Amino acid sequence: MATFLYRLGRGAFRRRRYVALAWVALLCAAIFGAATAAAPTSGSFSIPGTEAQKAFDLLDQRFPGMAADGATARIVIKAPAGKKVTDPAVKTEVEKIVSGLKTGPGEAQIASVTDPYQAQATSQDGSTAYISTKYKVSGMELTDKTRDALKESGKDAQAHGLTVEIGGDALMTAPETGSGEIIGIAIAAIVLVITFGSLIAAGLPLLTALIGVGIGVSSITALANVLDLGSTTSTLAMMIGLAVGIDYALFIVSRYRAELAEGHARDEAAGRAAGTAGSAVVFAGLTVVIALVGLAVVNIPMLTKMGFAAAGTVVIAVLVALTLVPAILGFAGRKVLPAGTKSKLFGKGKPVRTDKDGKPEERPNGGTRWARFVLRRPVMVLLVGVIGLGAIAIPASSLQMGLPDDGAQPVSTTQRKAYDMLSDGFGPGFNGPLMVVVNGGQSLADSTVERIKKLDGVVAVMKPTLNEAGDAAVITVIPEDRPSSKKTEDLVHEIRAGNGDNVYVTGATAMNIDFSQRMNDALLPYLALVVGLAFLLLMLVFRSILVPLKAALGFLLSVVAALGAVVAVFQWGWLGSLFGVEQTGPIMSMMPIFMVGVVFGLAMDYEVFLVTRMREAYVHGERPGQAVVTGFQYSARVVVAAAVIMIAVFSGFIGASEQMIKMIGFGLAIAVFFDAFVVRMAIVPAVLALLGHKAWWLPAWLDRILPNVDVEGESLRKHLATTGAGAEGPDADRELVKV
Repeated sequence: MATFLYRLGRGAFRRRRYVALAWVALLCAAIFGAATAAAPTSGSFSIPGTEAQKAFDLLDQRFPGMAADGATARIVIKAPAGKKVTDPAVKTEVEKIVSGLKTGPGEAQIASVTDPYQAQATSQDGSTAYISTKYKVSGMELTDKTRDALKESGKDAQAHGLTVEIGGDALMTAPETGSGEIIGIAIAAIVLVITFGSLIAAGLPLLTALIGVGIGVSSITALANVLDLGSTTSTLAMMIGLAVGIDYALFIVSRYRAELAEGHARDEAAGRAAGTAGSAVVFAGLTVVIALVGLAVVNIPMLTKMGFAAAGTVVIAVLVALTLVPAILGFAGRKVLPAGTKSKLFGKGKPVRTDKDGKPEERPNGGTRWARFVLRRPVMVLLVGVIGLGAIAIPASSLQMGLPDDGAQPVSTTQRKAYDMLSDGFGPGFNGPLMVVVNGGQSLADSTVERIKKLDGVVAVMKPTLNEAGDAAVITVIPEDRPSSKKTEDLVHEIRAGNGDNVYVTGATAMNIDFSQRMNDALLPYLALVVGLAFLLLMLVFRSILVPLKAALGFLLSVVAALGAVVAVFQWGWLGSLFGVEQTGPIMSMMPIFMVGVVFGLAMDYEVFLVTRMREAYVHGERPGQAVVTGFQYSARVVVAAAVIMIAVFSGFIGASEQMIKMIGFGLAIAVFFDAFVVRMAIVPAVLALLGHKAWWLPAWLDRILPNVDVEGESLRKHLATTGAGAEGPDADRELVKV
């Protein structure tokens, strides 16, 4: 593979104009497709096989005009101090809101509007009332005209002294990440400038990463309606694609500069960089793709599509690193090197520091000094790293999972204000009513109502609503506690326990419970699949059993520690104000499995890039300890820069208004920090120092049957030695003059 990638990189360098033109054309085509495609929707959400999904399917069959999966809105009205919503003047304003919604600009998308006085939706103290509005389509499919009509519905009432706030998913829009990701890119640019000492070299990974992300996200947008992709799919693809795109380009450029420093011609250096660092990029990208595609194990179509779309963006990032990066290096000339660099190609630079005998003085860099420190004290470093991450992981034992509701919104939003008003006026359970669907007639519906009324934790049970055929009914149940509470979850399970095959519990609250349960059930199979496949992949790369095992165990330690940090901040509220967490609550149910997938793939990047260089040194005769030092000498600086960049990119999403995006950004950023700086930079060299030669042991029988992927480039060196490629001469100089 190294030889093939060498030829690919060298060919892209020599035909850089055609390669660059092809990528620009692809970007333009993707942008044009996105601009002309219909706006993406929220995507259809289903959880096949669950009771909540069976109920929705039954509703579609028996209540075809009900729009069971349509958006909902609750306009909560509070009377001025000293007045009640039943007062004639206040009642008139409330009825105006009802009438305006039914006949206003958005009435075409409205399925039903409930009058609070007819539905008895007024609080006992008479201070609060709410209007329930049901739409025919999901929140993301509502037109701007419909959404604006909803927002404006209470303006007149507010002018008359009433307090009007709106909750529900009808106001749902695509999550806004704010300017945080721009700050993340700016930090990445600063890190690249410091790492490379050249503006051109620093700008190159950013440029190529943005091109790759632009193609990926634009393609997702263009195909969103065709493939039924949710609006959050592009956010995930952007988050991961930008991070890995910068990292992969960073490793190629860094290796290219190292090859130039050894005196190779520029096209030869580009080929060697693609053949060596490019091999690591391919396998690092494969681990990320495996982790993302593996989300299909969960059997939730929306999550599967998100994983495949993000994996596609990672594939684009790999292809960009292997072709577009060498092509742009061809345009960069000597500007890719720091000012004053001395090399055989670029002539004299700054004078080389010499010792007292006049010989070049070799000063160990930071990576070399750190590796030597770890080799001197491997047991201490290992214990500090493991115990430290173990302590941070302790909060993970208190993990409570669920899906965020309007109670997790910032207190300044109308959704959160409506949530609080409804809780104060009616009780927290009114924010998450349960929908019980009966597959039977009046008799079964009545008996179901009587049974539910006897259960603890039930505030009210509404009269059953039958369909026209009289063979199905819907019963609304108001729980005592808030939607995301453990008490409400227990109530749902209790209702289901005695229902039989003809009575189902659904609604947003029940759907969230089923979603969380599905994620819990899939975690271990998913973990086994992803870690197992990655273990085999890393065994191919490193020709070892213990190195992949150490990599997997180190990842598990870092991801559990990251979950502990997420629990401490978002569930316990520690340092919550620092990260904009206004309301603590359960951790998003998809967070553990999502972190396992994404962080595993990203963490293996550092394992591959760092340990591959150690493996390369060991194969070429260095002792195990010296191989560790060599790996850090050449890779530590770049790995640190890559980690800082990835942390900066993910941290940018902490500023998102959407709680889910904020939590994902924080979780990924802290996980990368733990994995890169504690596991890969400390625990890994400590373990390798203790293992010695055993780290690279592979049974002879297994060595014979495993294909040789040659990540360390041994076959490439033989090929170059045989062909005599890379020799300097007039061709190299002419190549330089062409720029």
